[in-house]
Amino acid sequence: MRSRRFALLAVPALLAFALTAPPSASAAANPPDPGIGIVPQGLQSDSAFSSSGSAHHVTDILATSAAGAVSCYRPEVPYAANYGPNDGYSGESACPGATTGEDTGAAGPYATQLGSNPGFPAVSSMLVKDHSESDIRVDPTNPKHLIGSSKWVASPEGYNHLLGFYESFDGGKSWPVSGHIPGYEGWTDNTDPVGAFDGYGNYYELILPYQFTYKADGSHDYSIGTSQEANPAVPAEVISVAVRPHGSTTAAQWISTRSGHPDYVATYDSIGNGPDKQWITIDDNPASPHYNRIYAMWVDFHNITPVPYVSYADARPDGTHTGWSAPEALPEPPSTPTGATYLLPHVTPDGSVYTTVTNFDPAHRYANATVFVDGSTNGGASWSTTGIAVNGITPPPGTYANTTFRDGIENTFTTGPVAVNGHYPLYVAYEDYSTGFGNVLLTASYDGGASWSSPIQVNDNATPVDEFQPNLTAAPSGTVSVAFYDRRLSCATAGTAEAAAAGLALDRSNPAYGGVLPPYGAANYCVDTAIQFYNPSLTPIGGNIRLSAHAFDPQLNSPSESATGNPTFLGDYFGNTAAGQVDYTTSVTTYDDGSNPANRQQQLVTTVAVP
Repeated sequence: MRSRRFALLAVPALLAFALTAPPSASAAANPPDPGIGIVPQGLQSDSAFSSSGSAHHVTDILATSAAGAVSCYRPEVPYAANYGPNDGYSGESACPGATTGEDTGAAGPYATQLGSNPGFPAVSSMLVKDHSESDIRVDPTNPKHLIGSSKWVASPEGYNHLLGFYESFDGGKSWPVSGHIPGYEGWTDNTDPVGAFDGYGNYYELILPYQFTYKADGSHDYSIGTSQEANPAVPAEVISVAVRPHGSTTAAQWISTRSGHPDYVATYDSIGNGPDKQWITIDDNPASPHYNRIYAMWVDFHNITPVPYVSYADARPDGTHTGWSAPEALPEPPSTPTGATYLLPHVTPDGSVYTTVTNFDPAHRYANATVFVDGSTNGGASWSTTGIAVNGITPPPGTYANTTFRDGIENTFTTGPVAVNGHYPLYVAYEDYSTGFGNVLLTASYDGGASWSSPIQVNDNATPVDEFQPNLTAAPSGTVSVAFYDRRLSCATAGTAEAAAAGLALDRSNPAYGGVLPPYGAANYCVDTAIQFYNPSLTPIGGNIRLSAHAFDPQLNSPSESATGNPTFLGDYFGNTAAGQVDYTTSVTTYDDGSNPANRQQQLVTTVAVP
């Protein structure tokens, strides 16, 4: 995602997005969330959490580095700055020779780059170094077939990236196919990795390509106009699709065009509009009346105010689809302030589709959030607001204590596949900062969103630290899981092999940290991933499980959306999905397991049995 919350109108025709935090006093001004401290499974000691992954036979692999693949592409807009050697940065690097089989652009510009202004695109292909933000999906026709996607970063200093994918055919044990997702190289960035499989086994990636150039000071210039854009031959920003057909085995096998042009869902090339925060879901239940309907959602920051939209199409067996319906604005409750974002659609087995929509109150400087639910029972033909899941959420203050990475999406949503009292459950988890630390809360509705259970706290750490970016999924059995980033374990101590592999010695300048650097032994600094399971009625099953075998330093090689290098970025969310009785997550790590000696951002895929 490009923006933290709401957008600010920066230039005629495009939006530059807010990176500033709400006032630091906002947490103190709001009462604690009523769910904080309600931990049904009880608190857990740090030592018990540290060893919980082994106890539950968690497996993990750095999917984007384990195979040693070298990926490259030709950027539309190159960026030469180098923030190193601090935090491991090394600037943009020429492609040393790709091993992925993708089109690197070495032979000439890509099709969407034809028509670029003089000076663009880059004169040569560049090495993909980092893999930020995470998504993972399971093929409904083959539970051993998984595709993950992430930002494919050539320059973390310039926030310069396309989207890329990594693919497994053996249930996540190996990831032999990877590369950038082709078809949209003619924009500066492609952002926000999110995908879905249809019922035929075709994989759809919903993409947000957008243009900017760099000013002399390294900041982003979103100016629009034939002479001002890097590539006036394409719209400034689009919501678009790339499809990986069932049976594909090479990195280049994608369908990204329809009717002779890129597969656009919506295009934006006018003053005062900026799309963002797109999401996709596909109805893959053969018994559904809307089997293989694709739902694409996004928001348009229209003259600052974010307006949520939906469009749909129907998938075909060969990886093509019907035309996209005209975008329709989703309803918002009359009691909430204007503007809403964070769309997370899911389909229940009866073919109903629901999404959460999040509103930040501008009257209170965006220091309160409300999550409501919209739904459709007729395949997206009409929509209504079914209820408000939670209000009065205190968002995090921009960046987290001690580090420079910014917060992501505050909430997550899923639906349950097993009916409870005649209704398919709806689940919302969210992050609340009302105590001055991030906590993850969870609530459920068993009547289509009309009413919601009292929230409970997911994280079971005994000492307050930041727990953030929850992601929900439900297994076929109905078991619910909440995965999240966790900071309860301190960074490794100096002189240990763990500290060396974590690359802590690279972390020598950090304006957010008041302690001694490198951050050996630092508290509320390094990051793990964790998961908590519940039955469909939200009775916890055990305690939090540590998914990452090693904590990582989030400062290392972190992409920055600012010319100052602060704030930095892990992602707005990470992946969590289930196949049978196996839960899969994918998240960022910079730890070196032997395949990541430069401590780059890689994608860590974990598996754990669903209880």
